[in-house]
Amino acid sequence: MASAPHHLLPLLILLATAAGVSTGADDLVAELQSLRSRSPSGVIHLTDTSVTRFLSAPAPRHYSVLVFFDAASLHSKSDLHLPQLRREFALLSASFLGNNPASADLFFADIEFSESQHSFAQFGVNSLPHVRLVRPDHARLAASEQMDQSHFSRLADSMAEFVESRTGLEVGPIVRPPLVSRNQMILLVILVLVSIPFGIKRIMEGGTMLHDRRVWMAGALFIYFFSVSGGMYGIIRHTPMFITDRSDPNKLVFFYQGSGMQLGAEGFAVGSLYTLVGLMIAMVTHLLPRVDSLQTQRFTMLAVMIIGWWAVKKVILLDNWKTGYSIHTFWPSSWRIVESQRGPGYGIVQVDHAEI
Repeated sequence: MASAPHHLLPLLILLATAAGVSTGADDLVAELQSLRSRSPSGVIHLTDTSVTRFLSAPAPRHYSVLVFFDAASLHSKSDLHLPQLRREFALLSASFLGNNPASADLFFADIEFSESQHSFAQFGVNSLPHVRLVRPDHARLAASEQMDQSHFSRLADSMAEFVESRTGLEVGPIVRPPLVSRNQMILLVILVLVSIPFGIKRIMEGGTMLHDRRVWMAGALFIYFFSVSGGMYGIIRHTPMFITDRSDPNKLVFFYQGSGMQLGAEGFAVGSLYTLVGLMIAMVTHLLPRVDSLQTQRFTMLAVMIIGWWAVKKVILLDNWKTGYSIHTFWPSSWRIVESQRGPGYGIVQVDHAEI
């Protein structure tokens, strides 16, 4: 066999090297896909060894990995919500895999602290919850991009927004399992059908809870409070009651500044103020007229006005602090017409709520 000319040897070496690198990268992708197929949710469990192989290998990567950092010893701390966030992370992975079954551009993985303390140190993770996105252009693990705490607010939905904005990949709709299984639904329908005749008999006889007006009043108050406090929004969006302060893991944050995120505690606080004002108005219109003492009526009205002013002011201040929106006061239309006839300098007057 004739030897290749000397001027072709560098080209052959370069082609062989490129082929070897490409084969190595393809092997990593194939191995990741194999590991993903063994997981029910598609989340790959990594250790120090596999982190070095898939995320720190010198061969070029053509895939990104979203890593969830977990610690089994901290699952008992309810303020961290690690088990819930881990389930939502698995739901995100399963939804992405279901909507993109053949994708090799993004993988989901988790790392447990007791098994992979060295990897935690390489990433520079010192607090939980913590999620990192390792893209192909990240040469060092510490340079990978951390998911902000605000992307935990709506759990899998807000995590999906982070992935889509950073990778350009479409996660697709989050598919959640039904709250009630098919067998449970059938059993529930049977129980309801069986109990209908007994329920009708009790209602016809009277004396049930449905005949007590206090129950209806309590139900109306609950529905009002549930509506104005954003309870349904929290259920649909899976809004947490509070989050952990990033600067101090031992500190809880109940009020988050920024219009893009709302915590459950914020809604309950505002809902409580709304309900307080509503109860006071109901008391003034229905109960206070029955009081014979004029002095008691006047004192009660003064107290209601003071408490109502305080509650409304608190709501306005919280809204301004959170969104930056200010309350603007306008003169009535008839006043504006009169004042505009007097010349410039009169008309609509806008007053910031801080000046009221």
